[in-house]
Amino acid sequence: MIQELFESNCPELKLVARGKVRDLYEIDENSLLFVATDRISAYDVIMNSAVAGKGKILTQISVFWFDFLKDIVPNHLITANIDEMPEVVQQYRDQLSGRSLLVKKVSVLPIEAIVRGYITGSGWKEYQAKGTVCGIELAAGLRESQKLPAPLFTPSTKAEYGDHDENIHPDRCAEIIGAQRAAEMAQSAVALYAKAAEYAAGRGIIIADTKFEFGVDAQGALMLIDEALTPDSSRFWPALSYKVGKSQDSYDKQYLRDYLTSIDFDMHTPIDLPPTVLDNTLKKYIEAYVKLTGNRPDLS
Repeated sequence: MIQELFESNCPELKLVARGKVRDLYEIDENSLLFVATDRISAYDVIMNSAVAGKGKILTQISVFWFDFLKDIVPNHLITANIDEMPEVVQQYRDQLSGRSLLVKKVSVLPIEAIVRGYITGSGWKEYQAKGTVCGIELAAGLRESQKLPAPLFTPSTKAEYGDHDENIHPDRCAEIIGAQRAAEMAQSAVALYAKAAEYAAGRGIIIADTKFEFGVDAQGALMLIDEALTPDSSRFWPALSYKVGKSQDSYDKQYLRDYLTSIDFDMHTPIDLPPTVLDNTLKKYIEAYVKLTGNRPDLS
């Protein structure tokens, strides 16, 4: 049986924050510990139920992508091996093993770097209403789930828990973090997406869109942080069933979103999820991991 972790409890570590999924601890002046719990959120609401093992899959898939994409932009990962972490961390191995990243401490940029290769989700809704995505005008006549002529950088603000991220025009991104840094972020995000999407296509998966987060190290270098191309931060579609003009089957949280829509979820109140929804969500995450990496995730 997979051990569930809804919330980590490491009293000898300095807790910095609890996010929708990750618990963040400060280890020393140069490093942090990211703990991927089994919490699951949708529409920025953390559900009362957890998907046992989900945090381990997120961690392992991020490690895979960090290694695969390290030639494009450096990332914050120091180690994902509990045996290589400080002893003060190792004492909590029962909770943390397989779901934790020891990372470099950086200055986080307050932007979600979203890259869209296909028009879907909130982008599709905006396009239907205005012919734009994040205020960027697109050609007329696009259909739902259609591939865009080129990957599109569509940033959003990083909201506090309980608030919603706000899609913004790239010009607004430049106003927030500076034109040079915004241009570097956009170029890096699109390059990361392009390499990952090409790889995934060869494994039968379409990466419709994804969200990256970036920070800046002490030397001023841009660095990929948080997670990378997980089912939580991306839309993964099976290529075999892809068809333009409709919503797609997916290996990600869309299954949960669809369930919540079917029960008229109010978009605000945490709820308990049925065991079938939890089990099917986990199966989709496992299937994505296996297809992308060729290996089974370690859920022990």
